[in-house]
Amino acid sequence: MVKIYVVDTNVLIQAPYGLNCFEDNQVILPVVVLEELDNLKKAEGEIGANVRKAIRMLEELRLKGDLLTGVPLSGGGTLRVETNYCDVELPPDLPETKSDNRILKVCLGLSKEKKEQVVLVTKDILLRIKAQITGIRAEDFQTEQVLGREEQYKGRISVYAPDEYFKDFKKKGIPVDEVYCVDENGTSFAPQLYENEFVIIQSDQSRKKTHLGRVERDCIKKLDYRKATPYGVSPRNAGQYFLQEALMQPADKAPLVIVKGMAGTSKTFYSLAVGLEKMLNNPTNEYRRIMICRPNAQFDEDIGFLPGDEQEKIGPLMRPIIDNLEQLIDSNEESRYENEAELQDKVQEVFDRGIIQTEALNYIRGRSIVKTYLIIDEAQNMTPNQMKGLITRAGKDTKIILLGDPNQIDRPFLDERTNGLSYASEHMKGSPLCWQITLSAEECERSVLAADAILRM
Repeated sequence: MVKIYVVDTNVLIQAPYGLNCFEDNQVILPVVVLEELDNLKKAEGEIGANVRKAIRMLEELRLKGDLLTGVPLSGGGTLRVETNYCDVELPPDLPETKSDNRILKVCLGLSKEKKEQVVLVTKDILLRIKAQITGIRAEDFQTEQVLGREEQYKGRISVYAPDEYFKDFKKKGIPVDEVYCVDENGTSFAPQLYENEFVIIQSDQSRKKTHLGRVERDCIKKLDYRKATPYGVSPRNAGQYFLQEALMQPADKAPLVIVKGMAGTSKTFYSLAVGLEKMLNNPTNEYRRIMICRPNAQFDEDIGFLPGDEQEKIGPLMRPIIDNLEQLIDSNEESRYENEAELQDKVQEVFDRGIIQTEALNYIRGRSIVKTYLIIDEAQNMTPNQMKGLITRAGKDTKIILLGDPNQIDRPFLDERTNGLSYASEHMKGSPLCWQITLSAEECERSVLAADAILRM
């Protein structure tokens, strides 16, 4: 049965290609959506770029036919701009002058006239609630949605293996078809293992026998960098051993690393430690620089109103990076802050020498980043479209590290299922070029208080 989908402006702002995602159904754009796109076409950053892309797509469709009567879409359906239903009545508490409510009037008018199922597609939760109040079915834009948080790929798994494989594990590894898991009923089953997935292997004969490994083709092999101490930092738990392994691998073997985890699990700290190790302690000439980006929910709107040049504008966003550098550059916890000026000079020297560079995320668009150790902190605040654009910017010998917590999203219209970090994680799992690890709350190393609060709050 053909459905009628009424599309809100925010869908096109986040996914300018969204009109082609409705298969062979009818897609309706209320004329107020065109007005909102017109108001945003000169906006800075990602919003303006996506709006302009959506407008160009509408122009291509206009040249193919009459948008008022309907134009075929590449996905199989049709697109039509709706200018009617201005006189449809709404509940008294919904003012007719508001754009969202004008979209509701179109939905109500179509449902009464066409006698067909009308579905409003919007990223706005409150508009979906108002649609329900007026009797209209409403949905989120689901094309970019992935699984819920608990079902998302974690990049790690715990398994059992026959005891006889433990003796020669470091030399030969363990075949993936020899390991198994046990469900809550005590029934064993063969787990689905992905390429580069990290594995905690426990002997089925002794709880004291445990190995850490990684899936490579049809075998679970030992970690290459288990004994490494990048920039003097040693892993304190299984998650950090896995994180260290992914970060230490060269860019040609692990060009994309995705790290998810709560605050305090040392995602940024460890990523910086490995970068400094590669650049300073044991220069391998792998990378020209460490580049750090930290997207912000209001970045596109606010950066233009801050004083100073680009570096001064993004300085407040990079304060968490500075905090981590202070701990790495002066590892003596007892005397680290005795001379604040000297500590700041040490940190500033790293930037002055060009070892670490900070960039605004919206300035990366269109560039090809070569031979760079690229850290994207707070990546959960990126859209799927931004994430695709970023990963495709990777040039030769560049390693991209995506860090974030899908539970801490500050950007409007994103959630744990639609943010760019989760999107990249689900779509890249199993790729031989992508290494992933999700750090657990029990692996928080910030402080005793922080660890306790994460578990309790």
